[in-house]
Amino acid sequence: MSKLKYKRILLKLSGEALAAQDGFGINVAEAEAIAQRIQDVQKMGVEIAAVIGAGNLWRGKQGLDRGMDRATADYMGMLGTMINALALMDALERLGVYTRVMSAIEMRSIAEPYIRRRAIRHLEKGRVVIFGAGTGNPFFSTDTAAALRATEIDADVVIKATKVDGVYDSDPKTNPHAVKFDTLTYIDVINRRLQIMDSTAITHCMENKVPILVLNLWDPTALVRALEGEPVGTLVTV
Repeated sequence: MSKLKYKRILLKLSGEALAAQDGFGINVAEAEAIAQRIQDVQKMGVEIAAVIGAGNLWRGKQGLDRGMDRATADYMGMLGTMINALALMDALERLGVYTRVMSAIEMRSIAEPYIRRRAIRHLEKGRVVIFGAGTGNPFFSTDTAAALRATEIDADVVIKATKVDGVYDSDPKTNPHAVKFDTLTYIDVINRRLQIMDSTAITHCMENKVPILVLNLWDPTALVRALEGEPVGTLVTV
């Protein structure tokens, strides 16, 4: 464990990470693939917490475009994150990984209430902790929830899971000349309007000096190599 660069991580997953190819719903095989990546690094002795979005189940913009109340749309999204959290928990526990889902909104029948000290204790005992329901407040994204929870549990890094190998100056899928950044500062991300996480989350990480590592979780070795200190993905720091 002494060779690890990061010993406690906050993994930020989009809801689409669990989706089928059309971007909607829950694909059990995708959940199992993510669970396998998590199990691989847990075996290394890494303490792992996760925050997951809900874009595969509900996109609030659709409701807002029809005049839906913003708070209502956001609460629906929080419930969607709980569905995804339970799906990921099930995939992990089928691999034998002890997992706890903690919700920012009380729902005692399916999840523990979020209590900071209890979450840290779960991590210390080797359990994976999945934080659901965002921050519990409307008008805040799951990016912001990830930044907030990372500081609360004293995570060494926020790992933003994507399907590309880092951050580029333009979309590498449409621009073959796109340039990849190995490192960026928080200010660079804000000034360049790079869509890594929303500006509230970036600012929170900057003020609390929590690095953000953007990498391709679907590269089967990327996460392990990053935790061992290899230069993988794009690191956002001071």
